[in-house]
Amino acid sequence: MRTVALSFLGTQIDAGKGPDRWNRWRPSVALCQQEDLVIDRFDLIHDRRHTKLAELIEEDVRGVSTETEVVHHIIDFDNPWDFQEVYSAMRDFADAYTFKPDEETYLANLTTGTHVAQICWFLLTEARYIPGQLIQLSPPRGRSGDLKGQYQIIDLDLSKYDEIASRFAEERVEGTNFLKSGIVTKNETFNTMIDQIEKVVIRSQAPVLLLGPTGAGKSRLAERIYELKRTRHQIEGDFIEVNCATLRGDNAMSALFGHKRGAFTGAIAERKGLLRAADKGLLFLDEIGELGLDEQATILRAIEDKRFLPVGSDKEVSSDFQLIAGTNRDLRKAVRNGEFREDLLARLDLWTYEMPGLKDRREDIAPNIEFELTKYARETGNKMNFNQAALRKYLKFANSPEAIWSGNFRDLGASIMRMATLADSGRISDDIVEIEVSRLRSAWIGVDPAFSRLESILGPKRSSEIDPFDKPQLELVLNVCSKHSSMSAAGRELFAVSRLAKSSSNDSDRLKKYLSKWGLSWADVQQA
Repeated sequence: MRTVALSFLGTQIDAGKGPDRWNRWRPSVALCQQEDLVIDRFDLIHDRRHTKLAELIEEDVRGVSTETEVVHHIIDFDNPWDFQEVYSAMRDFADAYTFKPDEETYLANLTTGTHVAQICWFLLTEARYIPGQLIQLSPPRGRSGDLKGQYQIIDLDLSKYDEIASRFAEERVEGTNFLKSGIVTKNETFNTMIDQIEKVVIRSQAPVLLLGPTGAGKSRLAERIYELKRTRHQIEGDFIEVNCATLRGDNAMSALFGHKRGAFTGAIAERKGLLRAADKGLLFLDEIGELGLDEQATILRAIEDKRFLPVGSDKEVSSDFQLIAGTNRDLRKAVRNGEFREDLLARLDLWTYEMPGLKDRREDIAPNIEFELTKYARETGNKMNFNQAALRKYLKFANSPEAIWSGNFRDLGASIMRMATLADSGRISDDIVEIEVSRLRSAWIGVDPAFSRLESILGPKRSSEIDPFDKPQLELVLNVCSKHSSMSAAGRELFAVSRLAKSSSNDSDRLKKYLSKWGLSWADVQQA
């Protein structure tokens, strides 16, 4: 392997004329004087103004190391302290350079050049644009008469340094524990997902899409991601959470993008909008699948260009935010049905993670109980614990098939809060657990997870009167209705195939007649 040094000319410390120049330390020459380091090729970078000095250095290098070939590279800087100019020029130099890592070892010299150039050497080597190591020279100590000095080679492959690698591993564990709110989870799938999310959100500014049922913890995870990025100084603005399901009609555009004074009736003052409020921070769009197509189009442009038009304004505003979106809908199906923009989904779908519900994380019920008790103590100032028999009874019920946890972690959190509120002397007793288990049984009585919406709208008694043959279709219809703000939109999805065979169709009327068969109106479904 040949050894190649990449170095700037030291226009001050390498300078000198006549024999006197050999009486002091000059780093470019000293680099080639090291007894245990042979430089086969010395790539010397300088501007045209210092060509004579560079030629003198070449002559002196040949005098001390006949085996060293000196190659000149001309780079003229208008301002060698301008970071952008220097980095761009050095990046172009690295891109044009023919590296042969199988044949040559490369050393980027940190000793000469401006501090800006030295930083650029580090960045280019650390990012592997220069496939080598750094070298740092230092002048001789004392008055030994030896002008070679010393050198140190710096390897940026940090995995080789056990202590640093160990510290990085500890920091990663800290980051993933932080995202899990300090809850020690035993679910392998969830742990793997959180490990990857921690890497992604620290290394990337790209949008993140969180899927999962209501109450699975999407909102809490988004807020923890924000806190993690803020502690790493990657974000300085606010955490702005928006429930898109609450945004309807004209108010949606105004709430998201703001409006100009007088933009519409009632707009008596300018409104900043939630996207502008999230500037330099994190925007969490929960239930993004509920946004209308117009809002989706403007959101897409805001993500890509960081610019958008407030309602009623002809002047664009900017907002640079990190985006996390959440939904419990199947967005691919929504795209096929014309309810969600394909280009927006493509933009969101770079990093997509599905949050498992509580029923898929039964092993994590116990640690989440501890988390909820700690949360209750922090919020109320009253520390609560179960007695052993009560905890065994509650865990037995919580892990049984009888506990369907339809509201996921929200159900669990509410359950713990109720028991802690009723407890005396800081202990949740057997009796309190019995009361809570009865309450949960009553709330879930007769609820089949496959027909949860049907039973929540009609109630257990009326649901029990429906034939098993009819239940799946009615559950499907009610689920579709819940996703739409109008009967016609729901009808278009439900009758998407049969309507194509008709010259004219009234989807709203067909849906209205189907609902009335079960004693339901559109208003009943929307209210539920």
